[in-house]
Amino acid sequence: MTTTTRTDQVSDGDDPARTLASRLGFTAGQVVQEVGYDDDCDDELRSSIEVVTATQLVDLEYDDVVDVVLLWWRDEDGDLVDVLVDALEFLADQGVIWLMTPKPGRDGHVEASDISDAAPTAGLQSTSTISASRDWQGTRLVAPKAGRR
Repeated sequence: MTTTTRTDQVSDGDDPARTLASRLGFTAGQVVQEVGYDDDCDDELRSSIEVVTATQLVDLEYDDVVDVVLLWWRDEDGDLVDVLVDALEFLADQGVIWLMTPKPGRDGHVEASDISDAAPTAGLQSTSTISASRDWQGTRLVAPKAGRR
């Protein structure tokens, strides 16, 4: 049995690590900037992203635009709006921010209402939320498309 994803690149016979990142929409060649890394982050997901993109994750020292910002965020990490605005500075046009937050019941869980309040204030909109790993959920944030005048 074959299971396809949005990228039509993954089947049940493929490496499970590839499946994890592919279902989040990561593709080969993307530059992914990781923000908020700590010991509690999901290493399997991180490795999966590197396998699918065929590039290493970059950090805040990277001085060019990126296709995706992978933002690990916990409730006690501070002001989410400020961090989202800062993440936009590095994001290419049509780029995506994957906001990774601990699932409900885990230390550092962020309420969905906090995300839905912070995203538009930062100039973003949420397009989907997905179970990214055993302990983390991901919320896909994008800049709204400019309206026609």
